[in-house]
Amino acid sequence: MQMYKFVNYKMKEQEVIQHIVNWLSKYQRKSGADGFVIGISGGVDSALTSTLAAKTTLPTLCIEMPIHQNKQQVERGRNHIKWLKKKFENVTDSEIELTNVFDSFVEELPQSHKKNNDLSLVNVRARFRMTALYYYAQLNNYLVVGTGNKVEDFGIGFFTKYGDGGVDISPIADLLKTEVYILSKCLGINNDILIAPPTDGLWGDDKTDEEQIGANYPELEWAMNFNGERNKLNKREEEVLEIYMELNRKNQHKMREIPVCNIPKILK
Repeated sequence: MQMYKFVNYKMKEQEVIQHIVNWLSKYQRKSGADGFVIGISGGVDSALTSTLAAKTTLPTLCIEMPIHQNKQQVERGRNHIKWLKKKFENVTDSEIELTNVFDSFVEELPQSHKKNNDLSLVNVRARFRMTALYYYAQLNNYLVVGTGNKVEDFGIGFFTKYGDGGVDISPIADLLKTEVYILSKCLGINNDILIAPPTDGLWGDDKTDEEQIGANYPELEWAMNFNGERNKLNKREEEVLEIYMELNRKNQHKMREIPVCNIPKILK
């Protein structure tokens, strides 16, 4: 299956990087905020986003928020922050251990809720992290910077509503995952992040994105751009397209604006 045929290998990496940096700076000035706060997961999306924010020279606060998180993921995040702080004087960091907070919440749940609630609790983890980020944002008058890419945010809705989807700005949301890797490599982001299997870090068993979704990112990018004849697809291509279409349909409530019930003027 030719997954990479659509990828923009002619992307002008340095120009794209500078465009995003300029966009971040312009938005910060317009908003009146004093800087940025970003959650660091040990993955490539947050690594790229934090590096782009740091390049603005504006205050950039990187927060690690482990909740029963794999030690390797945490260590990758810490190493990335160390790398950033060596390169950029405007980068600061903090770590808030949320495991006890999460465990206390779980302890308070009714026994009847403790079966088949894994996905609900995964989303709770993401929402605790969002709450922590907005605490620091409020404290410092910073903007919460999103780390979602185009496939996650506008393709399959692979994020938690009011969790990692609860942000002020999304600087990499028009980049495919493949393009995230291209820019990350261009910026010299640590290789241990580049070679690590993508994961949201929300599952205690270190479940990868591909294991959760049933397809990898190149496959999903192919499906996102597919406009050919389905009767010419092979079995795997058909499977991937079905996965993409089903997730896109099911998660529209995340990707669209919140519906508002408009009251006719004649009624009020």
